[in-house]
Amino acid sequence: MIKDFEAERCDCNVLHEDVVKKVKLKMPQYTDMNDLAELFKIFGDTTRINILSALFEEEMCVCDIAYLLNMTQSAISHQLRVLKQARIVKNRKDGKVVFYSLDDEHVKRIIDQGLIHVNENNKGRALNE
Repeated sequence: MIKDFEAERCDCNVLHEDVVKKVKLKMPQYTDMNDLAELFKIFGDTTRINILSALFEEEMCVCDIAYLLNMTQSAISHQLRVLKQARIVKNRKDGKVVFYSLDDEHVKRIIDQGLIHVNENNKGRALNE
């Protein structure tokens, strides 16, 4: 059963200036918020999330990631290029082989927090069914 949800609105015309000023001072700069939105767009692709999940465990080359995810090397290379441009992954060469790894641990924490949120929502959904 799908329920229609309507956003609740404030029926008052009073502006709580003190609250607005306080919040405005604490809000991040527009450019920072824009950069954050762009970062989250990178996480909006299942293939990239799967690649990152693999790289949480071990540094890997394109052919190993492609085999693991049952995808072409070309498709994996494309997604790794996106992740590298966003400075989410880095690479190193060992002869002719290029190995990829996370650029830093922040990425793992972001994904871990997202998974905690998803799992909590899934538990709540299961209880309501």
